[in-house]
Amino acid sequence: MALERTFCIIKPDAVEKKKAGAILAFLEEAGFSILAAKRTHLTRAVAEGFYAVHSARPFFGELVEFMTRSPVFVVALEREDAVAHYRKVMGATDPAKAEANTIRKLYGGSVGENAVHGSDSLDNAKIEIAYFFPGNEVAPVAG
Repeated sequence: MALERTFCIIKPDAVEKKKAGAILAFLEEAGFSILAAKRTHLTRAVAEGFYAVHSARPFFGELVEFMTRSPVFVVALEREDAVAHYRKVMGATDPAKAEANTIRKLYGGSVGENAVHGSDSLDNAKIEIAYFFPGNEVAPVAG
């Protein structure tokens, strides 16, 4: 199986609780390599651009407010079957319904404040990584 890349955001709720380091360690223990990571405070324009696919949904304004309220960590990850594996270790969107020992079960508080974001496909992972890590901030894919 080939290496894949996926994208993670450690959301404001987890950063505010000082759980970013624990989440990064959890990801490394789950077999991910951290290719790039940075702490940033999203502007409204950046958050709206990133979540533009949800702009017509009723929760869009609340999502943008949440994602801009305090810093986040954006992270490019790599491992075999990265997207599917990250979705598994992330856990269900609702932390109350997430399996034990998943990131959202351990660190999420609610559907809206669920600690992490993750890419839902390889195509979206490429787009999301490029959105936050332009140019040479992440090494090109080999091959």
